[in-house]
Amino acid sequence: MEEKFIINIGRELGSGGKAIGERLAKMYNIHMYDKKLIKLAAEESGLCQKFFEKADESNKGFISSLMGGLRVPFIGDGSIYDNYLSNDALFKIQSDVIRKLAAEESCIFIGRCADYILRDHPRHVNIFITADMRDRIARLRETNAGISESDAEIYLEKADKKRSSYYNYYSNKTWGAAATYHLCINSSVFGLDRTTEYIKQFIDEKLKL
Repeated sequence: MEEKFIINIGRELGSGGKAIGERLAKMYNIHMYDKKLIKLAAEESGLCQKFFEKADESNKGFISSLMGGLRVPFIGDGSIYDNYLSNDALFKIQSDVIRKLAAEESCIFIGRCADYILRDHPRHVNIFITADMRDRIARLRETNAGISESDAEIYLEKADKKRSSYYNYYSNKTWGAAATYHLCINSSVFGLDRTTEYIKQFIDEKLKL
């Protein structure tokens, strides 16, 4: 039986990180876990999915909440949700799901501090994907009709702050810093397809696949 391996992808919003993860999943014929982790964590714990959605690094209603002002993910707002379970408790449940999946299969994790959670996994690769702001704005505007370039840039900057706060708080490391990952790459240089090929070559070399 081939030894299992894990690919962890951190990414700026609009960098194409998720699309690259999907391409890699097809190439390796393995599962990719992104928002699906929220559903799995809810099923595993028996808790309502909305609790995990609210605590997630990129929860539903993200764009409206960010445009209204930055909300640090680990700070509560005094709601029933905060009284029921802390974000730290929800993070632990999701972390347990990530560890369980990593023990069962080779797979790709997008965000969710998976690189930190699986830091002791014997065969893992940590990637961070960035992109030029103009490309990130263009991708955001493709999926959010009517948003202006200036509003898109504001939104992306706040999204970066939110993801950074989430990651730095739970990992005690620095989101997006080169020293945190095995490979950091700008997808604007080669485009998504060639960036994916470059990352695959790096993974193959590192893991001896």
